Amino acid sequence: MATRFVSDRNIRFTLFEVLAADSLTTYPYYKAHSRKTFDMIIDAAMKLSKTLMHPIFEEMDRKPPEMINNEVHVHPHVKKIMREAGEGGWIASIFPYDLDGEQLPWIMAGICSHIFCASNYSASVYPELARGAANLIASFGNEDQKKTYLPNLLNGVWQGTMALTEPEAGSGLADITTMAYPVTDGIYKIKGQKVFISAGDHNGVDNVVHLMLAKIEGAPAGVKGISLFIVPKKRISADGKLVSNDVAVSQIFHKMGYRGCPITQLAIGEKNDCMGYLVGEPNKGLFYMFQMMNESRLGVGLAATSIATAAYYAALEYTKGRRQGRRPDQKDPSTPMIPIIEHSDVKRMLLFQRAVSEGALSLIMQCFKYADLKIADPENGEKYHLLLEILTPIAKTYPSEMACLSVSQSIQCLGGYGYCDDFPVEQHYRDTRIHPIHEGTTGIQGMDILGRKVTMSNGKAFLLFIDEVNETIKKALEKEGLNHLAGELKASLETLEKVTGALVKIAREKGPEVFLSDATLYLEMFSNVTIAWQWLTQAIVADTALGKKCSENDTNFYQGKLHTCRYFFGYELPKNLGLEKRLLDPDTVTVDMQTKYFTD
Repeated sequence: MATRFVSDRNIRFTLFEVLAADSLTTYPYYKAHSRKTFDMIIDAAMKLSKTLMHPIFEEMDRKPPEMINNEVHVHPHVKKIMREAGEGGWIASIFPYDLDGEQLPWIMAGICSHIFCASNYSASVYPELARGAANLIASFGNEDQKKTYLPNLLNGVWQGTMALTEPEAGSGLADITTMAYPVTDGIYKIKGQKVFISAGDHNGVDNVVHLMLAKIEGAPAGVKGISLFIVPKKRISADGKLVSNDVAVSQIFHKMGYRGCPITQLAIGEKNDCMGYLVGEPNKGLFYMFQMMNESRLGVGLAATSIATAAYYAALEYTKGRRQGRRPDQKDPSTPMIPIIEHSDVKRMLLFQRAVSEGALSLIMQCFKYADLKIADPENGEKYHLLLEILTPIAKTYPSEMACLSVSQSIQCLGGYGYCDDFPVEQHYRDTRIHPIHEGTTGIQGMDILGRKVTMSNGKAFLLFIDEVNETIKKALEKEGLNHLAGELKASLETLEKVTGALVKIAREKGPEVFLSDATLYLEMFSNVTIAWQWLTQAIVADTALGKKCSENDTNFYQGKLHTCRYFFGYELPKNLGLEKRLLDPDTVTVDMQTKYFTD
C-alpha cells in the first residue's frame, strides 16, 4: 500500500496561499475561527484518516457488505467511523451553533472530506451522506422533525440517505412512481421502490433515515408533483421505541468498485405499513432536494479528485523507486539504470495526473469558498450563488471524467504491477469509475450548464464567470513570465463566448434537440477554460512567492506548480481547438442518426 495519499503542502497552499480561506474569519459568521484552528482541524483530519480509515482501505474492498438475516452487514469499523465522525463533530461541522454545530466554513469541511476520501473513499461516504440528509432537514424540516432526527444523524448514530432513483426512472425524475397516500396531517403511507441507494441499509448504525422523493396521490404530473418525505427504516412508536417501518432491502448490488459501501434496492410499503413524513410543502420536493443534490455533486467531484490524488501519489512513489532503462543519449549497457521518473514520457504522465488532481481541487475549493461567502456576505449573496450555480456542473463532471483518465495513467506508470492488486491503483481505478454516473450523469450535467446555467438570470451567471476569469488574466498580464499564458487563456475565453453565442442562436433557430445534442462537448470546453483559470491563479501565487526568499523545498514546490501550469496550457487547453470546430460545425449527425440504423 502507498504510504501517502494527499499532500499536506498542497492542501495548505490551495487553502491559504491561493484562496485565502482564513480571510473568511473576518466575517461575523465565521469570526470564532482562525488560521490556528484551521491548521488544527487539518492536522486532526490527517490523523483520523491515517489511523482509522486508510488502514482498512483494501480490506473494505476485499470484504464487501453482505445480506445476513435480511440486514446488510458492513465492515465492523463502519460503526466506529460513524461514531467518531459524530462525536468528533465532523458530521456537524458546517452546522450553525444553535444546532450544536461548529459553524465551520464549507471550504474547511471540504478539505477534510478530501483527506478522508483520498484515504478510503468507501469509508468516507457514510458520514457525508448523514450530513447531507441532516442539512436538508435543517433547511426545510419543521421543528419537530429537526428535534427528532438531527441529533442522531449528527452524532453518527443514524445513517442518512438520499432516495431518488427508481428502476424505471434514473435521471428522469419526472417519471418516478413511488406514491404517498395521506393518513393524517403531514403523515403519509409510502409505496414504491428505490434503487441504487448508497448506504441504504447497514448494521453500522441503529437506524437509516431516507430523504425520499414521492408523489402524493392526485399530485400534478411530472416534476411539479414531486414531494419530499422523511422515510426512516425504523419509526418511533407512541411509546418512544424504534419499530419497523416496512422498508426492506430487496437486493445489494455487486459493484466493480466502491465496494466498501452498500448500494441497495429498497422495497417500500409492501406490507402497507410504511409511514413517511412530509418535509415542507407538497409538490416542492425537487426544489428542496436540489440542495442535497448540489452538495452531493460537489462531493462527487471532490471524491473523484481525491481518488485521483491518492493514485497520483502512489504512481509518484513507485516511479521514484523503480529503475529501468537509460537516457536516450546513453548507449552503454554497463551504466546503471535510472529511476523511470527520469524518462520524459513518465514525467508527462505524472504531469497529467497532477494537472488534473490539483487543478480540480483548486476549483472545488473555489466553489466551497463561494458557498461560504454566500452565507457570510449576504449583500453579495446573489453573485456568489450564481457563480456556484454555473460552476457546479463543471466541478462535478471535470474531476469525475478526468479522474478515470488520470488514474489510468497512474496504472500505466506502474506497468504490469499497476494492473494487479498488489498496489492500490487498480482499486482506485475501480472506485472512481462510478463518479461520471451518480448524482447526475455527464450528459445531464452538459444539458444543465448549456440548457440552464449559461442563460439563467439573462446570462448573468455566465457574465460573472467571465469577469472572474478576466480578473485573473489581468493580474497575470502584469507578470513577465505569465503574460503569454494570460494571452492564451484570454483567447480561449473569447472562443468560449463565441461558441456560447452561436449555440444560443441555434437554440432559437433549430430547437432544443439540435441545441443540446453536443452539450457534453460544450461542458468539456467550458471545463478546460475553467481549470486553466485555476492553474493560472495558482501560477500567479507561485511566481510571486519565487520572487521572495524561499527554502529549497518551497522553491521546488513552486517551480512544480509553474511547470504543471505550463503543461496544462500546452497539452490540455489546446484540446478546445478541436471542440470549437465540432461545436460550430452545422452537421447534426447524432440527431440525424436513426435508431434503426444501429443494426448488425
